[in-house]
Amino acid sequence: MKLVIVESPAKSKTIGHYLGEEYDVEASVGHVRDLAIQGKEGLGIDIANEFKPTYVVNKDKVSVVRSLKAKAKKADEILLATDPDREGEAIAWHLAEVLSLPIEKTKRLEFHEITKKSILHAIDNSRTIDMNLVHSQEARRIIDRILGFRLSKLLQNKIKSQSAGRVQSATLGIICDHEKEILNFVSEEYWTIESSIIKDEKEIKLELIKDKNGKVELKTKEEADKFIEKLDKNLTVNDIKKTTKAISSKDPFRTSTLEQVAYSSLGFKTKTTASVAQSLYEGVETDEGLVGLITYMRTDSTRISDAFVNEAKDYIIKTYGDNFYKGIKASKNVKLQQDAHECIRPTSIYRTPKSIKQYLNERQYKLYKLIYERTIASLMSDKINEITTVTFMNQDVEFAAKGSVNVFPGYNIIKIDKENQDDLPIFNVGETYEFNKLEGIQNFTKAPSRYNEGKLVKIMEEDGIGRPSTYSSTIQTLITRKYIISDKEGLTPTEQGILTSNVLKKYFPDLMNVEYTANMESELDKVQEGTVNEIELIKKFYDSFNATYLDAKEKIYKEPLKTTGEKCPVCGGDLVYRKGRYGEFISCINYPECKYVKKEEKEPLKEVGRACPDCGSPLVYRKNKKGDEFIACSSYPKCKHIESIEDPLLKEAPTKVCPDCGGTLTLRKFRKSYFYGCSNYPKCKHSEPYAKK
Repeated sequence: MKLVIVESPAKSKTIGHYLGEEYDVEASVGHVRDLAIQGKEGLGIDIANEFKPTYVVNKDKVSVVRSLKAKAKKADEILLATDPDREGEAIAWHLAEVLSLPIEKTKRLEFHEITKKSILHAIDNSRTIDMNLVHSQEARRIIDRILGFRLSKLLQNKIKSQSAGRVQSATLGIICDHEKEILNFVSEEYWTIESSIIKDEKEIKLELIKDKNGKVELKTKEEADKFIEKLDKNLTVNDIKKTTKAISSKDPFRTSTLEQVAYSSLGFKTKTTASVAQSLYEGVETDEGLVGLITYMRTDSTRISDAFVNEAKDYIIKTYGDNFYKGIKASKNVKLQQDAHECIRPTSIYRTPKSIKQYLNERQYKLYKLIYERTIASLMSDKINEITTVTFMNQDVEFAAKGSVNVFPGYNIIKIDKENQDDLPIFNVGETYEFNKLEGIQNFTKAPSRYNEGKLVKIMEEDGIGRPSTYSSTIQTLITRKYIISDKEGLTPTEQGILTSNVLKKYFPDLMNVEYTANMESELDKVQEGTVNEIELIKKFYDSFNATYLDAKEKIYKEPLKTTGEKCPVCGGDLVYRKGRYGEFISCINYPECKYVKKEEKEPLKEVGRACPDCGSPLVYRKNKKGDEFIACSSYPKCKHIESIEDPLLKEAPTKVCPDCGGTLTLRKFRKSYFYGCSNYPKCKHSEPYAKK
């Protein structure tokens, strides 16, 4: 029996389906080990001994490791088939360590799609664990542990912020800087000219192009009125131009572009896109059995394999015709692109969205359709539009009408783009037309819109912050830490987020510099390539960071507490707002010497107007957790007398005879709704709706 170890149970099920009884496919369920939280500062790193890490088996993986060890002892051969990236390579190395497998001999399988052909090819072409990849991941983990633990503890003590990190803090800085732009924006008035003519009973909108001085800029109503006054009522056709425009399809998806487009077109949060894509990659039950539907979803490449291109070529030509196939186009490289994987594409061009829709849930279908259509379109011919521009003159002022007609659909035969056909009627040079509409419109410049999750991912990629595997998790961390809010308005930093960003910018400017973060990613890539030593990189980072940290630890301020304007009734000190586990509260500034906490003033309870029959105290109205009112003794908890409040409707409503059993139907209430129910319930479950008059 051969033992294959992958990361996820879903993946193990799909691969097991392909390999058959000769193989036992098990899952590690992610990382099995991590840095310890013991030793100096709880870092799990011996800084004095060349940053030697101490790893421990995660508590929730003890049983998993025990099970894998037992299976490994019985196996004839062990193959490690974790994800094809830094994290996957590190997981494979940790598995080899805990299972006492020889690094130089243990087989490592690498595949980028979970199909039978790909898995069998990986087995036939197995390799050993790439220690450069492992060292790159280990360097990243050690740097992030030192920085994260130290900074987080400092911020918790000084300003009550939960955490800081190399990538998340730089990303938070981007959001906070943009928010500052929005808040500092000053709107300015400007005017535009709206105009149109009528041709063949159709209104043709015109665009003001220029006058003898060039582009027309109007800042006030007076300027707009003056401009309109100098125009004649008629325009003359001065020129007609027809041009063709070839429009290429977009590149196939990489992680960042998939998250951007899924957000804008499907409304998926980045977290949702990552999760749904993972499920499509790991495998879905179809009539073929378990099948991985897309290639690996964490990639910064738009490269497509030759085998898939050949398959797609045959499909496109057979389905649409020779003139609809174009092939691979040159694509622009992105910052820090590794190109280790292919793009995100379907594993088979013949699994059309329509053919497998029945096997997918709604989100899976929408995302698969997006990936499939983007991939096939990327290999198809350009669509060609004919652009007609008609120029009109009024004295020395130029107007234009533009129309566009598609003359060859190209890739858009699959209707991936929304096509707006806007053909113009036939015009002739020298024709004169009267303005149908000519008026000035007041406008105001608008502040920049807030970034949404898709836009932020694009900026992170352009600036070289993080990797495809971290875009979504970084945004989610900022939301979880309550540094930002993600809603329909976009990403808005909270007060705590702005405070955290400001403090870090003041005392840790390198950390908040996107170039610093991007350079670190570049250095980690060089460790992966084997051109930079892991220990040297960590030491260089530590020496610089440690000096800044020690300096900031002495200088960083504690955020002054906001006063309420009241004095403490116990010691006379100021009362201040504080944050606790259960929210904001008011207490004395001299804590812990003075432990006064101001209690919330509650509204006085309304009296019923009669005395408690048990103790003679006044009866009052109270509310339960659901907000329903009841009567209770004002001496609670000494006296626990309570009464229900009779609903006059229930008391006065007539009864009926149950048509099912002859019992009595009485009016009842459930939450805020009324209905007639049988007195013989639950034997008789007859009920009737009641319309409250």
